[in-house]
Amino acid sequence: MASNVGLTTPRGSGTSGYVQRNLSHLKPRDNFAPYPKDYDLLKHRQRKPDKEILDHDRLREVEVKVFDLRDKLEDEGLDEDEIELQTSALRQKLSSSSPSDSRSDRKGQFKPHQVHELAQAKIEESEKLRKALGISANYEEGSHWKKQEERLRDGLGEKERGR
Repeated sequence: MASNVGLTTPRGSGTSGYVQRNLSHLKPRDNFAPYPKDYDLLKHRQRKPDKEILDHDRLREVEVKVFDLRDKLEDEGLDEDEIELQTSALRQKLSSSSPSDSRSDRKGQFKPHQVHELAQAKIEESEKLRKALGISANYEEGSHWKKQEERLRDGLGEKERGR
């Protein structure tokens, strides 16, 4: 027997005397409400994409295309000056085009690890939908119900005053 836990002797008990914890015992919780009281935490917050990561990925795509051109030109046997001239022209052309141009033709083709691109595309899609439905930019979710409750309260207040 260790530290006064268990039986003093297992003799006659029909057990080995080995003591185990009751793993099915539920401990009482401190908070009784299964949901938070702060309703601002429940609001949907759109994940903001990191601009630096988006720029880095866009520049990386440009450099991959430039490297492919450089590799192809080197295989053709052009001299270094001509290769540098063509690659710099391609780099200038690709970096001058807006980042949304390259994204528009790839819509829905993001890989799961491209979370910032997905977030940016989702924000753009939500913005298009908001404009199409004519929803104001400062719209707050559930504001219609709040206004309806206020009207109802005002109506009840006027009825009580009328009595």
